[in-house]
This record gives sequence, C-alpha cells and structure tokens, in this order.
Amino acid sequence: MRYGYWLPVFGGWLRNVVDENMPTTWPYVKRVAQRSEELGFDCTLVAELNLNDIKGPEAPSLDAFSTAAALAAVTERIELMVAVRPTFHLPALLAKQAANIDHISNGRLTLNVVSSWWADEARKYGVHFEQHDDRYARTSEWLDVLDGVWKQNNFSFTGKYYRVDDNILAPKPVSKPRPTLYAGGESTAAKELIAEKCDAYLMHGDPPERVAEKIADLKARRAKHNLPPMKFGVAGYTIVRETEREAQDELRRITDVHQSAAGYANYQQWLAGTQLEQKVSLEDYSVSNRGLRSGLVGTPEQVSERLAAFEAAGVDLVLLQFSPQLEEMERFAASVIRRPAPASAND
Repeated sequence: MRYGYWLPVFGGWLRNVVDENMPTTWPYVKRVAQRSEELGFDCTLVAELNLNDIKGPEAPSLDAFSTAAALAAVTERIELMVAVRPTFHLPALLAKQAANIDHISNGRLTLNVVSSWWADEARKYGVHFEQHDDRYARTSEWLDVLDGVWKQNNFSFTGKYYRVDDNILAPKPVSKPRPTLYAGGESTAAKELIAEKCDAYLMHGDPPERVAEKIADLKARRAKHNLPPMKFGVAGYTIVRETEREAQDELRRITDVHQSAAGYANYQQWLAGTQLEQKVSLEDYSVSNRGLRSGLVGTPEQVSERLAAFEAAGVDLVLLQFSPQLEEMERFAASVIRRPAPASAND
C-alpha cells in the first residue's frame, strides 16, 4: 500500500471549520511536501480549481500546475499527481507543460484527469461549460491527443473538439511509456472511458467492501481492451487518536454542519453536475470526496486494520486528508506508517 495525501491548496478540508491553521500560501505547501517525504509519504495530489470549493469562492486557492512545477524543483522523491481538467486546457499545450515538469522532477509527474463539474467557475473564467456526457466525450478526445503527442513524432489528430496537425513535442516525458494517468468517476460514461484510456482509477471514500466491488467492475471493463492491469486509489479523511473516544469527539467537532457555510452553494452545484452511485449526506458535505465513508477514524490499531482491509480489497494507494495538515501527518506517520509490527509470541 502506498500512502498519499491531498496538498492543502484550499486552506483546509473542513467546510464547517473556518480556520484550520493551514495557510493558503506557497511557503506552507512547500513545507508540507518536503516534510511528507521525510515522513514516508509516497504521493501528493495537487487539486485543480480556480475557485475555492472548500472555504467558499471568495477564499484564496493555489494554482495547481504552477504549484506542481515549483514542488518538482524542491522535492526529491514524492510523486506529484496534479489534477487537470480538459475543458480548461488544450491537450497538446498541456502535454508540453507536463513533459517539462516531468523533466524537472525526473519522472515524478502524474496526472489526475477530471471532467469539470462547477458551472459557476467555468462562467467566471470564461470557459464553456458542457453537460455531463459531452464533457466525457471531450475528455476522450483530449486523452487521445495527449497520448499521441507524448508518444509520437509529427502526430496529427482531427476530432469534434480538437485538432492538431504534424505536432512536434520535444523533449518527450521522462516517464515511459507516458506519465501515469489517473481518473475518477461513477457514471457509466466515466468508467468506460477510464478503463479504456487511463492507467489508474481513483475512488471517493467508501467502505472496503464497496470499494472491492468497484475494483472488480473496473477490472472487468479493463479486460475488454487487452491493456495492462490498472492501479486503484481511494480517498479518505483520517483521524487517529490514542483512544476511540478522542477520535469520535474530533469527528463530532468537524461534522457540526452549518448549511450557511461558505462552500455550501457550490457543493450543491457539484451534486447537480455529477452522476454519483449513492446519495450523499450533510456529513459528506463536511469533508470533501466522501472522505469519512472510508472509516479511517479511531486508534492507530483500528485505522491500521481498516487500511489492511482496503489493501485486501485491491487498493494500491490511499489519498488522505488531514486537519491541521502538518500536525496530523506527523501523528499518522508515527502511529500508522511507521507503526512497529506486533511482537511475536516468542519475543
């Protein structure tokens, strides 16, 4: 199992807590990334939104691609998974930028391809917003162009949404055959596209048994295309405490939902703009990506057992959220990642 985390580009993950002591600044995220390497984390996901969907649209948020490029120069080992939305980036130009960051990082850049969901953000930034299945049709062409210009010389493509003619992209990415492409989604259109054209499937938080069902479904879809096996990741919000009561006290604090919170309106837009397999609750609203449903709340032993259940279900990577980030990452690393193995009966 690999341990990853969401980089705090929005100043936190809790919609009901105004100040999480996680400043939306370059010095802070740089410190987080560098310290995470020392703690044993394997990957950081840099989310891409031009508006802040956690603390509200008026709150600051960091740009994903420039942040990832800067992190590439000041880190040494950690995978830099940067989110990218096809409606906001021409594919050949994005491929050029990504290849450059891949060289700066010596092959550590990966992409999380996200079909956009926030209509207001698109309008405020002058980007055309399409309906759900149209967005996935665009993403399909976008991925064809991305893959083509990364792998081929003088690549040409003509589709409904994109056209490139005799493209030249040099240098090609360090990563071969290409940087890893992650994606997530729960609609039929999303799952079919991911199985055919991506390398890894990212899931919202859910119990291990539900995640196992999703993995089996994607594996079956993947098998139809005669492609290498996929990797699988799942999101989770983590609360680790010495006692279960302390963990539950913290859980109650962060799920004290106030519907007047700054991020509630755009949360409703997210619900309207996506196709989810399950209904979501106001508790799901409290923490993004259904992170609490993963059940990573409790003592070090309980959280470790839950992570083992995810690994047994087929999960390769957990993408965790913490609040406050640095302090809770330190706690998680000490009590879970570097947790001593149980003593044997003969010790």
